[in-house]
Amino acid sequence: MKINVALISGGYSKEDVVSFNSAKEIAKSIDKSRFNVYQVLINREKWVYIDNQNVEFEVDKNDFSVKVHKNRLKFDVAFITIHGAPGEDGRLQGYFDMIGMPYTTCDAFTSALTFNKVATKRYLQMLGVHTAPYIFLKKDDRYDVEQIVEDLGLPLFVKPNAGGSSFGITKVKAISELKNAINAAFDEDGEILIESFIEGTEVTCGLIKTREKALLLPATEIVSKNEFFDYDAKYNGEADEITPARITKTEMNAVQQLSSQIYDWLSCHGIVRIDYLMKDDRLYLIEVNTVPGMSAASIVPQQAEAYGMTTTELFSMAMDDAIQRAQGK
Repeated sequence: MKINVALISGGYSKEDVVSFNSAKEIAKSIDKSRFNVYQVLINREKWVYIDNQNVEFEVDKNDFSVKVHKNRLKFDVAFITIHGAPGEDGRLQGYFDMIGMPYTTCDAFTSALTFNKVATKRYLQMLGVHTAPYIFLKKDDRYDVEQIVEDLGLPLFVKPNAGGSSFGITKVKAISELKNAINAAFDEDGEILIESFIEGTEVTCGLIKTREKALLLPATEIVSKNEFFDYDAKYNGEADEITPARITKTEMNAVQQLSSQIYDWLSCHGIVRIDYLMKDDRLYLIEVNTVPGMSAASIVPQQAEAYGMTTTELFSMAMDDAIQRAQGK
């Protein structure tokens, strides 16, 4: 009997467009001989299953089932591809935990932790992971731009504490730009992060671990044609993504092994991508992505191809592991 998969996209943030693109590519790649794929949209207005004729059927939140005409559709696993809230911050995971639905991502706690950039940095710093020097601000905090520049130097980055796809991120080169950059970040989130700029090689590593296998994908080097790896660089082709990264075997091993350690330290599950800056043989953590993009422009599919694995195999691995974990196997 085939496995019923709820492929969930949408969300509450500007990243919903990225989510829809990811879901489109995932739907193409899922092994149809083993899985029935059902598109589910979750946003602030509705939770619905959308059939092939674009007819919407409301999801029953009591058990995440759907009444389709006279039949009741039930799912065996949820493939979460929402970037941002509520699919990357632990809310949806907590709901699925309560109703006993297997899902493909990290659990509620790990998702909530990694969605908070500062909390993740503070936790991993205690375990010896390096990060760029930073300052954390809440919306009502008082701050002195001159003191910030004195502490962190220029240029520096201002970014929302929670969120992705580079929304609200600014590279600040002059002190006169800092206040506007802070305001732009606060437009996206009530907490922000101001980081020193580290001039180095940006690399990112995708991985997944199951009870049977640890799959450490080859790292990708990111060379943005813009000031940094912003939205256009990520999704509109304004960056060179080189897989495998142009680094030594020793450096590649260091990236993969640190990613593996972080995955374990954070008790991750599913497909995760971890971003770094590399300078003078030292890796500086940027962030941990627990729902990495899977669109045609995304990095993890490139890494899987370089590894010699199809995305079909990768997605099957994630779903099988989710079901086995839920069954306690």
